[in-house]
Amino acid sequence: MDEPQALAAFAAMSQETRLRVVRLLVQAGPEGMAAGAIGEALGDATTSRLSFHLTHLEHAGLIRSRRNGRFIIYSAVYPALGGLIGFLMKDCCQGHPEICAPALACACDPAATRKA
Repeated sequence: MDEPQALAAFAAMSQETRLRVVRLLVQAGPEGMAAGAIGEALGDATTSRLSFHLTHLEHAGLIRSRRNGRFIIYSAVYPALGGLIGFLMKDCCQGHPEICAPALACACDPAATRKA
C-alpha cells in the first residue's frame, strides 16, 4: 500500500459510522452482511446515510459489495486492511522484530489476547 492509498483509507475510517461498519464487517467474516443487517446492527443509520457511508468505504477499497438475489452483501477487504496495517508497521523495529510482534498479533488468536 502506498501513501495516497493509506491516506484515503484513513480518511474513510475517520468517521464514527464508517469505522463501526468496517469493524462490524471484519467481525462478520468473508460472508459479509446485507445492507439491511448492517443498518440494524448500527441502529441509528438511515438508509440514505448508510448508503453514503458504504459507498465511501467501497471507494476507499476497504469493503466490497456483491448482489445476492435482491440483497446487496457487503464484506471487508481483508488484504486492504492488512495492507493498511503493513503500511503503518513498515520499517518498524529497526531490525528487531520481537518489538513489533505484539502489535502484529491477530486479535482473534486466543494466545495473543491472553498476553494483552
